[in-house]
Amino acid sequence: MATMSLERTEQPGVAVDLAIDGMTCASCVRRVERALGQVPGVVSASVDLATEKARVETRGAPPSSLVAAVARTGYRASVLADDPGGAADAELQRAREAQAQREGWYAALALALALPLVLPMAAMPLGYELALPAWLQFLLAAPVQFWLGGRFYRAGLAALRAGTGNMDLLVALGTSAAFGLSLWNWLVVGHGGHALYFEAAALVVALVLLGKWLEGRARRQTGAALRALAALRPTTARVLIDGEPTELPIAAVATGDRVLVRPGERVPVDGEIAKGSGHLDESMVTGESLPVVRGPGQKVIGGTINQDAALEVVTTAIGAETVLARIIRMVENAQAQKASVQRLVDRISTWFVPAVLAIAAVTALGWWLAGAGIEPAIIHAVTVLVIACPCALGLATPVAIVAGTGAAARAGILIRDPAALEAAHAIDVVAFDKTGTLTEGRPELAGLATAAGQDEQHLLALAAGLQQGSEHPLAGAVRAAAQERGLVPAVATEVRSLPGRGLEGVVAGQRFAILSERAAREAGAEDAELAAWAAAAAANGQSVSWLVALPKGDALAVLAFGDRPRPEAAAAVAALRRQGLRVAMLSGDHPAAATAIAAEIGIEEVHAGLLPADKVQAVQELRRGGTQVAMVGDGINDAPALAAADLGIAMGSGTDVAMASAGVTLVRPDPLLVAAALAVARRTRRTIVQGLVFAFLYNVLLIPLAAFGQLTPVLAGAAMALSSVSVVANAWRLSRWRANC
Repeated sequence: MATMSLERTEQPGVAVDLAIDGMTCASCVRRVERALGQVPGVVSASVDLATEKARVETRGAPPSSLVAAVARTGYRASVLADDPGGAADAELQRAREAQAQREGWYAALALALALPLVLPMAAMPLGYELALPAWLQFLLAAPVQFWLGGRFYRAGLAALRAGTGNMDLLVALGTSAAFGLSLWNWLVVGHGGHALYFEAAALVVALVLLGKWLEGRARRQTGAALRALAALRPTTARVLIDGEPTELPIAAVATGDRVLVRPGERVPVDGEIAKGSGHLDESMVTGESLPVVRGPGQKVIGGTINQDAALEVVTTAIGAETVLARIIRMVENAQAQKASVQRLVDRISTWFVPAVLAIAAVTALGWWLAGAGIEPAIIHAVTVLVIACPCALGLATPVAIVAGTGAAARAGILIRDPAALEAAHAIDVVAFDKTGTLTEGRPELAGLATAAGQDEQHLLALAAGLQQGSEHPLAGAVRAAAQERGLVPAVATEVRSLPGRGLEGVVAGQRFAILSERAAREAGAEDAELAAWAAAAAANGQSVSWLVALPKGDALAVLAFGDRPRPEAAAAVAALRRQGLRVAMLSGDHPAAATAIAAEIGIEEVHAGLLPADKVQAVQELRRGGTQVAMVGDGINDAPALAAADLGIAMGSGTDVAMASAGVTLVRPDPLLVAAALAVARRTRRTIVQGLVFAFLYNVLLIPLAAFGQLTPVLAGAAMALSSVSVVANAWRLSRWRANC
């Protein structure tokens, strides 16, 4: 597999990643983003509640100023190293696991202290009077309120200092009102005809703590796929030093080092096999379930498993530059950016908490003016405050994106950003390039016809020399054919690629070019015998290239190439049709060759003989009438069409330029993954919609019920916790998605 370039080619600034601790809801996200955006030099800031990370694009803003800005909002921030899955990430993961364990104990202890307060309430309908003394109720409730629930006060006060509100403020105000009313009734009014609400305050805090712990647990499970990828990288490598294997930390390995990989071990670095051959399990990186055979000269990916032979590997990439690290970084980039619907939710959250506070105040005033008394008025207002926490609203989109992109990455599908995810779910037409996308991309030279008076051996050596540095599959076929015949490639200079047309260069002072049939005609190449031979080869499904002498365009030879369809190509076309999609082929090849391959795999709509600009025009024509088009390709000549389509999908075996132009990259060259990518995008989008609909309905329906006295604070606390857990659990189902197209 070719080394993958999995990042955008243009960045508006330097990207700084921060870990953010202490966020609880969508309003927290908005506040942190606003604080970061006000730092001089910050271009943009995007904060993700699900991953608890921030991505900040800066032009000169020092990381320390970003950390300080977050601290002023009441949260904690730390800078993440640009080494996905490295030591810094591992340390952050350990810290969060320890925090999760602590939160679990806090929730359990809070429930244990609240249980004696609740049992008498449960026993009353059965005729048992088990009410605890007021002083004992106070002693049980106070630690829950002020120690175990202290996080709500700290975060709520920080929000107030920042001039805004959040979930913690609502919980703190609601439970404090219930606790304070209980103290008033006990110490001032006298506990007799007045109820105490210690159990309500304690149980609400306990339920919210339990809900946050369950929510965090489910959120960690949604990111399991990404953590599994990060865990693949070994920490040591066995480096050959003076012929002797020496175990070194992975950070001490350098490019060019020879690494020994024994059977059953993970390959510690990206590299090229120098000695040995065997089967490698690449499933966790590429999603390919079957082991693949790798031998001398072939590339291996760090993190894959060497199954059955000792290998000697020359290191080509380490650390943050490995394929595995780039895959992780690309998925993290997608998770760090916001879907358009999430930006709307974040804007709503800025006024949501103040609106809830206003509703609670109106509720209290309304009940008091209606003659219900101050006690019921306060309790109903408390219920409004507790029920309205916007946790579920803030989590619905980011958790689904984390789960969906993580599951897709495990299957070998890398989604660059939420915009690509949103585009993928609405696709109507899928347009494929042919060579290397629907075909195996390993063509062989099937024939060579020369013009009268030309020497076949000389022209083959000339063609091999011109294509010596080219990555195009046809160039590899020419070089292989020359090598088989024992020919030495000619020395070519000033070689340059002509995207969609071919290439040209200078050999022995004469300029030559290898061109597509259309480009050859435009260059003035004319030879009736060669043209007839080329037409016959194309009719047999073979691709043809012309070797011409410039500047006159004298035709010297025609080369014919045979390239078989990928074994999965026909199944991929059928899978897309089952999804209700149109399938087309856009090829620069001869129409007869393209049509022959298309008929073999079941594609009826064929556009052939296209230059890169023609492919762009073809994509634009397919998009007429609002039709959404996905373009699938792997070559330099596909890059403009990939960029012009609503969604570009690049095959992982292709060029860096193609992958940089695409919204989705397929780690392995399997066209079946195209159908899988669109399927996981639709499912992720559906999960986002489900979560948002549930969160909005929850607030729309339950806030009025709370305001009209149809709920108690305890029920409100349970419902609030349940709403967040339900949204996250629904999204977590995405992490179990498997590609089965």
